Amino acid sequence: MDKKLHQGHRQRVKKRYLNEGLDAFEDHQVLEMLLFYCIPMKDTNELSHKMIKEFGSLAGLFEADPRDICKRCGVSENTAILISAIPSLARRYFKSKWGKKPVLNSSSLAGEYAISLFAGRTYEAFFVICLDSQNGVNNAVLVHEGTINEAPVYPRIIVETALRHQANSIILAHNHPGGSLQPSREDMEITRRLVTALNAISIKVVDHIIVGGDKYMSFAERGLI
Repeated sequence: MDKKLHQGHRQRVKKRYLNEGLDAFEDHQVLEMLLFYCIPMKDTNELSHKMIKEFGSLAGLFEADPRDICKRCGVSENTAILISAIPSLARRYFKSKWGKKPVLNSSSLAGEYAISLFAGRTYEAFFVICLDSQNGVNNAVLVHEGTINEAPVYPRIIVETALRHQANSIILAHNHPGGSLQPSREDMEITRRLVTALNAISIKVVDHIIVGGDKYMSFAERGLI
């Protein structure tokens, strides 16, 4: 009897998704449906509530280390891996939407592109976006991953990256996991150093983008570069 009840409930949830999409779902219902595909023949509603409560939010759960998810929620490694892969899958999706060689010929396009690189990242990271002579992206290279508060950047690595990917110009991009878009003194200083280093080899730094959540700040738009 329980088996039939569970199966009936799952079919109703799936039908609702097909008819309404996820926008109509509560966070725990989104997770509940996701768990259908790694936890067969078990009520995942109560578990979804427990998991979200344990990590504070659906985003907090998705961004957690899979080993922490296993330990704190008592789920299998398969379940934890599926859940923790969501942010990385989102980044792949956003990047794919831009196509193979997007043209970033404005600060607004550069900002939107940078946002897609940092989706779901809870730590500070630094990218060099290498552009060709037509402002097409040759490559977006992750050059540093730091702690939540620090991502040291070395000009030599940036120069080597630009040369390796045959950049005519570059856009610098890093994130502030706390959400602030205000450039720090260190942000200003490293930008100045990198502009000087790249100018020496005739590669222009056209912008430096800071990403905080789903918003960005452009040095070029503010006249800081």
